[in-house]
Amino acid sequence: MATTLAPVDSREVVRCDDCHLVQFRTNNNLCRRCRTSLDEDEPEPILTAVTPPPEPEESGEPAVHVARAIRDLRHRSGLSQRQLAMRMGVPRTYVSKIENEKATPTLSSLARLASALEVTVPDLLRDCGPSREEEIAELLTDPFVAELVEFTSKLNAMQLSSVLAQVRDMVMHPHRGA
Repeated sequence: MATTLAPVDSREVVRCDDCHLVQFRTNNNLCRRCRTSLDEDEPEPILTAVTPPPEPEESGEPAVHVARAIRDLRHRSGLSQRQLAMRMGVPRTYVSKIENEKATPTLSSLARLASALEVTVPDLLRDCGPSREEEIAELLTDPFVAELVEFTSKLNAMQLSSVLAQVRDMVMHPHRGA
């Protein structure tokens, strides 16, 4: 914090409350000698309790399989790592690192990869994980889920919410209903 003194010219003269140096206000509002702020002390921010976002479920595999998608598209195009790297204008080792998940491509690298593979970036990322249809088909292999699906379309939003809340409660407190 600083004490403002009489203005000289159009510049503001201040005195640092820590080291007492009288000086013109600097552009960065820091004292020239002790580097403390010349701004008035601001009140401490009031911290509110923030619940952290839920941790993503770990399935042992990354959510987006960029490496596999790039390798698959490269093979479909009949390109070697060296040829892909030449099209991108990067070293072959960079392509290798991306495919082996040792490096994560930047947005500009994704754009160059997509261009070199003659696809769009959304198409490149779309090939990264299982499709929605595959996920749904996998879920429907469970007999309980398959039977449940028949009834969910007949429930309104309030009923769906109630069923979901009951399932959550059973999972969180398994011995309560016994």
